[in-house]
Amino acid sequence: MNEAQLRELTREFLAKNDPTTMDRLEFLRARFDAGLAWVHFPTGLGGLDLPREMQSVVDEELAGTPDNDPRRIGIGLGMAAPTILAFGTEEQKQRYLRPLWTGEEVWCQLFSEPGAGSDLAALGTRAVRDGDDWLMTGQKVWTSSAHTARFAILVARHDPDLPKHAGLTYFILDMTDPGVDVRPLRQITGEAEFNEVFMDNARVPDANRLGAVGEGWKVAQTTLMNERVAIGSRPAPRDGGMSGVVAETWRNHPENHTPDLHDRLLDLWTQSEALRLAGIRLRQQLAAGAPGPEGSAMKLAFARLAQELTGLEVELLGDDGLRYDDWTLRRPDKVDFTGREAGYRYLRAKGNSIEGGTSEVLRNIIAERVLGLPAEPRTDTKVAWKDLPR
Repeated sequence: MNEAQLRELTREFLAKNDPTTMDRLEFLRARFDAGLAWVHFPTGLGGLDLPREMQSVVDEELAGTPDNDPRRIGIGLGMAAPTILAFGTEEQKQRYLRPLWTGEEVWCQLFSEPGAGSDLAALGTRAVRDGDDWLMTGQKVWTSSAHTARFAILVARHDPDLPKHAGLTYFILDMTDPGVDVRPLRQITGEAEFNEVFMDNARVPDANRLGAVGEGWKVAQTTLMNERVAIGSRPAPRDGGMSGVVAETWRNHPENHTPDLHDRLLDLWTQSEALRLAGIRLRQQLAAGAPGPEGSAMKLAFARLAQELTGLEVELLGDDGLRYDDWTLRRPDKVDFTGREAGYRYLRAKGNSIEGGTSEVLRNIIAERVLGLPAEPRTDTKVAWKDLPR
């Protein structure tokens, strides 16, 4: 199918499904069933087996119609869906992908743990086989959207006698299970978009395992690479994103202009534009296969620029930049950078260098897998997890 044929197909879909008269959810379901959700996904699973870059044709034709509120379901779209597509059974794909894309079921990611730090492979949540089920016991932390999620992607340790990377298995957890306890984590912004999650013999059917037993690290790598691409190379128009917000603040406050702020803004705007164009290139490369370590570089640069831009905006606003009025303990279902005060953006951006892989970990990935530098010495990769110092 070429571009003209895809446009015609999309227009035929709109002629049969009028978004001005249809229920929003029914319209989204129909769009998925027509293969216009992810055109690069297989036919029958929301796609048409087309190159990824042709998604822009569909998005252009459907501009102004109801969308699936991607910021609210970003973990499902950017992390769970590609992992399910890569490792899920046909039954899992049919069960989860459609309500994931329409936003009927929100997903969260149960990876990080307080005892593992930045070393995900050192996680200690236990998965114990119990007949046709697994029992999950442990604690996860920094879990975005856990308070609204229906399902979670979960990595747990099925065998502590194996080395840390080998003893992991990947699961889909029902967040409504009585063994799951979600507690808010209040952040520096005053809100609680993150959570800590406790599992006490939470039950997961073996049918909800993704990949083979012991393949948890391999499956998790697919999730992490897609996560970093999703964070670091989100589509944005020129002068969009954080650089656009700060440039608008600059235009609205000429009384605070100084040569130093002017030069710093130009420098950061140029870097942001280079990052935006690199993101377009990366998304084009994704059409040829799975994401690689390049996504780590995009996410690293995104975090640094977001923090420098928000810091510049606070300086530009002077005393007004320190004002942040809403300190109530809110539990938002999505992050809104551009619709809030400069003080909120400055505080929230501090988390950009932690979430989705710390900047220190990403630098190691870039050094070893992109630049080919010697790996750091590791003495714990062949030692049983239970024998590692903690």
